[in-house]
Amino acid sequence: MRPYALRRVRDVETIAVGGGVRVRQHLRRTYGRGRWRKMKGYATVRLNNGAVVDAEVHWFEAHGIGRRDLKIKRLLE
Repeated sequence: MRPYALRRVRDVETIAVGGGVRVRQHLRRTYGRGRWRKMKGYATVRLNNGAVVDAEVHWFEAHGIGRRDLKIKRLLE
């Protein structure tokens, strides 16, 4: 089961754009061409064990394609 953001992601920041995104070729092959950005923010997520916690999350997004590959980077207290 993938992490699921229960509430809107807040404090969104751009980490990398275009050539700064290391997995750009993978994203293009998998999801299509676009101006890929690596993003970071904070959200309330549901874990595999059913627990609901606040976490820092990272993901990739491109205009017209949307958010892809949401990952939990750390849990917040």
